[in-house]
Amino acid sequence: MSNTSKKHQSFCSEPMKGKPVTALPGIGPARGSQLQSQGYHKATDVYGKYLTMHENRNEFQGWLKDQSGANFKQQGDCYNGVRGWTDNNL
Repeated sequence: MSNTSKKHQSFCSEPMKGKPVTALPGIGPARGSQLQSQGYHKATDVYGKYLTMHENRNEFQGWLKDQSGANFKQQGDCYNGVRGWTDNNL
C-alpha cells in the first residue's frame, strides 16, 4: 500500500463529521488539548482553518505549530491528513 499510518488511512477514508480533533493524523492527546484550549474541538474546526488558508502547506503548518506546539513531523502528518481527506472526499 503506502507508508502512511493506519490513523491517516482511517481518517482519509471516513466521514470527518463529529470526529474529535485528536482523530487528525499527528494530533494526539497533548496537541489535541492545546487545540481545544484555542477553541478547535472537532476535526472539522481544523479543516475549516485549513480551507481558510487556501490549503497552503506552510501557512497551515505554521498555524498548527503556533496553536498547539506541534513539531515538524506532527505538522506534516496533520497537513497530509487533511489534504488526503480532501483528495478522497471532495
